[in-house]
Amino acid sequence: MRILELLAPARNADIGIAAIDCGADAVYIAGPDFGARKDAGNPVGEISRLCDYAHRFGARVFVTFNILVRDEELGELHSEMLDAQKAGADAFIIRDPRICGFEDITVPLHASTQCSIRDAQRAKEFIEAGCSRVVLERELTLEQIRKICSEVPAEVEVFVHGALCVCYSGQCTLSERLTGRSADRGECIQACRNLYDIRTLDGKTILRNKAVLSLKDYNLLERMEELADAGACSFKIEGRLKNASYVKNTVRAYSNAIDSLVAKRPEEFCRASFGKAEGGFIPDLDKTFNRGYTELFIDGKRGAWACMDNPKSMGEFIGTIASVTEKEGCSVITLAPAVPGLRLENGDGLAVNTGREICGFRADVCRGLTIRAKHTEGLRTGQKIWRNSSSAFERELENNMPKRYVDVSLDIRSDGKSILVCAHSEDGREASVSLGGEETAANPGRLISMLESGLSKHTGVFDFHIGEMSLDGISLPLLSASRINGARREIADLLDGMPVRKRSMASGSARKPFIAQTGRKEGELMRTKYCLRHELGLCPKQGKAPKAETLILVNNSRSFHLNFDCRNCEMTVTEIQSS
Repeated sequence: MRILELLAPARNADIGIAAIDCGADAVYIAGPDFGARKDAGNPVGEISRLCDYAHRFGARVFVTFNILVRDEELGELHSEMLDAQKAGADAFIIRDPRICGFEDITVPLHASTQCSIRDAQRAKEFIEAGCSRVVLERELTLEQIRKICSEVPAEVEVFVHGALCVCYSGQCTLSERLTGRSADRGECIQACRNLYDIRTLDGKTILRNKAVLSLKDYNLLERMEELADAGACSFKIEGRLKNASYVKNTVRAYSNAIDSLVAKRPEEFCRASFGKAEGGFIPDLDKTFNRGYTELFIDGKRGAWACMDNPKSMGEFIGTIASVTEKEGCSVITLAPAVPGLRLENGDGLAVNTGREICGFRADVCRGLTIRAKHTEGLRTGQKIWRNSSSAFERELENNMPKRYVDVSLDIRSDGKSILVCAHSEDGREASVSLGGEETAANPGRLISMLESGLSKHTGVFDFHIGEMSLDGISLPLLSASRINGARREIADLLDGMPVRKRSMASGSARKPFIAQTGRKEGELMRTKYCLRHELGLCPKQGKAPKAETLILVNNSRSFHLNFDCRNCEMTVTEIQSS
């Protein structure tokens, strides 16, 4: 039986708890410092609160310590890791392999995607240092993932959804070169979302003021079964800076996908945690923050990966502008919907591409398909329009959350004087309560009906149902409905007070620190599988250009070379050296 884990981001404990409720098997969250998202730190007390909640379902909490650490910081880092371990953390996601030398850190260590792991040899370096899991680069093909999984003796985690860095993870220094803020220290400015000009060496401008390094968002929702068959055990959603609605929506969508896979192949796969999310909102990934979606290089083929015109979220395409007029300082828009039955609501966020930029605005008043908004420049008839924030969907996410319950089977029998209720939870916990009475029930059938009704209810995090009932033909004690309900609550308290048996998780081998090479080549600010010449239809391999000549990337007063390594089908960014 292979265990499959859905791993969700948590900017804070509340978002992590929401992710667990929506079906996540594990969440990853930053401690106070030393995480690759500097603005997403959390006090240890909040990590403890999240662990307490997650562990009720056998779900896990991974704490990120995934930056390059300075020598003088090792003591503070060690102290924070000990605090997080004591708080209940189940694993640490690390980048600096010197952490493997901390002998009193006993929870499993996971080698972050920032370790630039894209082949088995690199993975084995971290496994031999004691890491029990490796997190792979996102630019890999399905076949490359399969090969790594078959060759490394450790758990393999892959990203399946979220924002994409244009560069190989852990190898970008463009942010630091532009602003002094280092991605290695969790301070990336997302330079890949900036606007640039592209010029030839002789000064000709090919593109002006475009987000030429900005990629669409990753979405492998339809590829989960293939990834599982390739050997991946953990499926990771990006987004430790994302809000609660993003996490809820994406987690619910991917949890449903894994549930479907487990239901399809129950003899082969199971979920890493216990309990199942029931009811609540219906997920829709088009309604969550996205820049358009791509499967990137999963099939070993290049496609249209860039979102040069919309480095921010465009949302769902909803139609075109049938007419637009200006009235009393407002823009009044009539929409020709792309789908029948489209409903607009006051407060919806809308966006259009004016040809020069992405223009976002708020729908202040909606009547049918007529939208009234503050005056917005650039609107015209025939223009496509997107909704990047749906007021109705946001309310649904807020007010119609699923409930997560652990399945508990109840076996009920009697010796004629008392009734024994034995509970067996899906994770192996057991508890029992005896129900006795001085009198004998005059109507056993009615009492059995009361037992079935009173014991088969949701209580706390438990979903109780009757497994076996052996009461026919036996005299039964007289019991009140309140006593039966009290017994159910008593069982729930007993089970909740017991530790949940977590499904197995690799702990790694004996640990030994080492100095890992970054993999960067001298002078390179960025190396990427993304190729701008291919994106522009200028790839020599397509027969559309005589050679892969260098291009110039210009950001304000800074210029960089775009170089093309056609042999490896990669692009690099290097700074132009002054003469």
